[in-house]
Amino acid sequence: MKKLFTFIFLLVCISVYAQNGAQACSDAKKKAFQRLKKEEELAYPGDSNIDVKYYKLNLTLTASPNTISGTVTMRAASTINYLIAISLDLKANLLVSSIMCNGNSLVFSQENNKLDITLDRAYTLNEQFTMDITYGGSPTSGSGTISSASISFYDSYSNKLAISTLSEPYGSKDWWPCKDDPADKADSSDVWITANSYYYSVSNGVLTNVIDNGNGTKTYKWKNNKPISTYLISLAMTNYYIWQDTFTWNGKSMPVIHYNYPEHWNLTRQSYESQTTAMLAVYSDKFGLYPFFGQKYGHAEFEWNGGMEHQTCTSLGSGAFSTSIISHELGHQWFGDKITCKNWQNIWLNEGFATYCQAVYREASEGNSGYKSEISGDMNNAKYAAYSIYVININDENQIFDSNTEYSKGAVVLHMLRGVVGDSSIFFNILRTYLKDPALAYNVATTEDFQRVAQTVSGLDLSYFFSEWIYGTGYPKYSVSWSYTNRSGNLYNVKVNINQTTNSNPTFFTMPLQMKITNDYRDTLVTVFNNLQSQTFNLVIKGKPSGLVFDPDVWVLRNTPTVTLSVDTTANIPTQYSLSQNFPNPFNPGTIIKYSTADNSNVLIKVYDVLGREVAVIVNEYKAKGNYSVPFYPSRYNLPSGIYFYSLQAGSYYSAKKMIYLK
Repeated sequence: MKKLFTFIFLLVCISVYAQNGAQACSDAKKKAFQRLKKEEELAYPGDSNIDVKYYKLNLTLTASPNTISGTVTMRAASTINYLIAISLDLKANLLVSSIMCNGNSLVFSQENNKLDITLDRAYTLNEQFTMDITYGGSPTSGSGTISSASISFYDSYSNKLAISTLSEPYGSKDWWPCKDDPADKADSSDVWITANSYYYSVSNGVLTNVIDNGNGTKTYKWKNNKPISTYLISLAMTNYYIWQDTFTWNGKSMPVIHYNYPEHWNLTRQSYESQTTAMLAVYSDKFGLYPFFGQKYGHAEFEWNGGMEHQTCTSLGSGAFSTSIISHELGHQWFGDKITCKNWQNIWLNEGFATYCQAVYREASEGNSGYKSEISGDMNNAKYAAYSIYVININDENQIFDSNTEYSKGAVVLHMLRGVVGDSSIFFNILRTYLKDPALAYNVATTEDFQRVAQTVSGLDLSYFFSEWIYGTGYPKYSVSWSYTNRSGNLYNVKVNINQTTNSNPTFFTMPLQMKITNDYRDTLVTVFNNLQSQTFNLVIKGKPSGLVFDPDVWVLRNTPTVTLSVDTTANIPTQYSLSQNFPNPFNPGTIIKYSTADNSNVLIKVYDVLGREVAVIVNEYKAKGNYSVPFYPSRYNLPSGIYFYSLQAGSYYSAKKMIYLK
């Protein structure tokens, strides 16, 4: 564990428990990316003229010397009407000896880490072809450690003979020819690994066969029957100590297999790994069944001292076995593996979601206090985010894998979305709907895809939210002042002034904000929709106020604002006006709004959506002093279900309240 604590300390981790899962994931991937940048100028994305359907890697590996050789079978479909040549990704030090297609030997060339291939004939739109690419060479140079490729032949941390891969984001071509682009998922894959019998070889999916070749080598055959991105195809090989657990769901079971270095396995390690089945149950309940149920899940120890969410079998460094890291990488199986970011600009759909999964598990295992503690750590880190969550420069590992931005702030965005929709059941329904969306499930997604699902499920227009939090930078810094005056009897008018300052883009943030007004009678929780840099809200409560708590449950990434009580010398509000909470609320198909007037004056009652846009005027007439009620039916205005605000204005009196329409 000493390595892990040193690792986290060097990363300046603010909250060790809450953040080491995200930090470990970030650190391992940064190291891989830094090596890639030093070696070459990245060429991304891959050939758009083909859609890959299947990969089979039939490989032989040796250590000392470090070599890889074999045949990669690729089946692909043409995405154009006249395809005569394609271009794949492959490092120049891995030499292709032959390419066969339909019994024909194809012409090819290698240059600038590209493998250019002339096909045996022209292929029409959607027509498929299969080719076998035979190649070999040494993926590494020098000592053969991770400094030189996305495949390692020796664990320098543990001083151990072990072979493993970490290909995210652009490293698959370091060890096999492919279209190295997360957007083009193969429908299925096979990985066959032949090596010295010392190695137990692990890859994606199900182990279908182990062959003793009688010459001191064994061949392990792994089959994956689900769509997979190239960077998630992996191998991990050493003399593993293996122990197996079982995950059971609705009477059906699946193996959960842990591959450990024998010298590192102990009861402490096992206690961490044993939590995996509980995490699988929590995530299956919250998000839908584990996406690769029927294959396996587990962990394979590897060299990189971090974590990598290889599909069906996460790879973990020796110091990375902890509750937070295991929960983070498991969360990726839903967010990153089942649905993969379409491009690295949208990597928060992988990393922010997996980081939020850490909070989901703590909420399930420790209750609200555990959830709040996890999110608090994420918020502390998110304030140091240097970039927009949408990655501008995908050649900069400090942007793609920035733990403060993509991981912590990405998780906080989901926490804030949960607050904006106002109901945890709606929020988790958004996540479940996203994961089973026919266009996205086992496919790829962008931020706009997730926004579409969130809006459809919640019934809210969330354009403002995604615009400011995904494409903007920074966070709001609020200052709050408030005052109150006696209205009549035990009713009080409360005026709240909210001001924002930022050093970011946007210049101010539009957000629903909660405030808790305390008194001896009861606490009153109100929500206002803050859509101006400086804005005043007038509220009516029962009981003399004694205090105001701004955003009491910390639903917003923000500063700790100053909240000052001031004497309201400008208040001149008639004491007989009132606006009551609608009933029923939530409602369908209609609701009743009650109000009182002080004198013969014009009364204006309007309805607004969450963006502050006027959607209905339900009263606009002179009213005598008295008590009134008015029905409101959203269907008359063709309004979708969602959160709305209604306001009453009469003379200098103004009051607003929130209501929820559920179809």
